[in-house]
Amino acid sequence: MNSRSWMLLLVLLVAGCAPAGAPVPAIDLTRLEIVDLTHTLDASTLYWPTSPSGFELQSLAFGPTPGGYFYSANSFSAPEHGGTHLDAPIHFAEGGTTTDEIPLSRLIAPVVVLDVTEQAALDPDYRLSVDDVTAWETKHGAIVEGAIVLLRTGWSTRWPDAKSYLGDDTPGDASNLHFPSFGVDAARLVIEQRGASAIGIDAASIDYGASTDFMVHQIAGAAGVPGLENLDRLDRLPPVGAVLVALPVKIGGGSGGPARVVALIPTN
Repeated sequence: MNSRSWMLLLVLLVAGCAPAGAPVPAIDLTRLEIVDLTHTLDASTLYWPTSPSGFELQSLAFGPTPGGYFYSANSFSAPEHGGTHLDAPIHFAEGGTTTDEIPLSRLIAPVVVLDVTEQAALDPDYRLSVDDVTAWETKHGAIVEGAIVLLRTGWSTRWPDAKSYLGDDTPGDASNLHFPSFGVDAARLVIEQRGASAIGIDAASIDYGASTDFMVHQIAGAAGVPGLENLDRLDRLPPVGAVLVALPVKIGGGSGGPARVVALIPTN
């Protein structure tokens, strides 16, 4: 079943089937649980240790106006890659798709959640293995083509403590990071063989903390597959059956950008 078929199934699940000739009903949000998987973007947002800056919010106006009404406006600046965000393929693939060019079909799709929280609790450098993927598929069925594949490590509970979350909090130094993520062979399996539309994780990177070659980024970028990083509350999602909506700021020519990521879970 491809991603278009899954979206049609979702509409039927949440809206019901209209009688012949009747207008197609709107999606009934009362039959969905909507889960926000996004960390708030603010002064506590974590960035890669070598990032030259972080999130900044500047007030432009706040208070009553001469016209008698209240008015508030801000300006903000932030690197593309920090907090809950998307990596566009061009982030690690020369000539790859930029943020604004990513098809929506890669960003709104059925989601599967693989759970390695037990393994990661014992080994902060744990990497998802092919055996982990095949064990998941034995229990839940094969990962469908076009699905967004998320990896739950439990690391989001450490946010926003940099030392706990990244494994090290030395400013400007990314040489001693420790956190779990996708393994190279498992990434090849879900991207090249299962046809994942995107991959994501509740840790700082789709490559594990000690990586020096960022091969998972390279594999994903070469395949045109976006990555989602620093997700939150993946424990709220079922292993299969939900739909993910992951919409980054549409930065023209961007290599990524902050994203609001939500899951839609049918309740009946």
